[in-house]
Amino acid sequence: MSNNLYSIILPAYKQENQISLLYETYVNALSLLSDPWELIFVINGQKDNSQKILEDLSKHDPRIKIHYLEKGGWGRAVKYGVSVATGEFICYTNSARTNIDDLILMLKYAKINDKAIIKATRIVRESFFRKFGSILYNFGNRFLFKTPVWDVNGTPKIIPRKMLDLFEIVSDDDLIDAEIMARCFKSKMMIIEIPVISTTRISGKSTTNIRSAFKMYWGLFKLKKII
Repeated sequence: MSNNLYSIILPAYKQENQISLLYETYVNALSLLSDPWELIFVINGQKDNSQKILEDLSKHDPRIKIHYLEKGGWGRAVKYGVSVATGEFICYTNSARTNIDDLILMLKYAKINDKAIIKATRIVRESFFRKFGSILYNFGNRFLFKTPVWDVNGTPKIIPRKMLDLFEIVSDDDLIDAEIMARCFKSKMMIIEIPVISTTRISGKSTTNIRSAFKMYWGLFKLKKII
């Protein structure tokens, strides 16, 4: 039985050039915590040197777990990370857009709120297109699922393990955030939003475009049938 308090899941897609920086940033910050943790990298859908780089960097640190999935998908990576996580609090986040100071603060906040989901709400977006698209998407979530949050896709998200164990996650794609929030709200779990500033990517390139955005909007209606 693990004694980890926190399990931090970092999906990685085409981040070979930034993976060393991400590793050092997260490990250095997490090492300042007084509580035990594990850092789970899930490399998905892109075979590059990320896995080898991480293995070389972490060969003497058992807190670092590295997994590779042949199939891509944000949801698939998050689901796999959840399945292997051992902590009392499960956190997943978009490593390319997360300010490490925000993450550390939210982990500490989660520790004293073990009956609530702690999530980020991005209050600044990098372009009008993304801001407008986010408004439409969140409106769709409120209309279909009555989800009482302003930024469904905002990460980090930190969820007590005991809450995650109450339901099964089925989404393998970008709909996973909408699904988790809808299931948590349906189960009458408290959701606490923490405002964070989000303007630029730390690394990599966004995979969201008009086509993928439309797929997400349409996917909400299909998700409604199973929740």
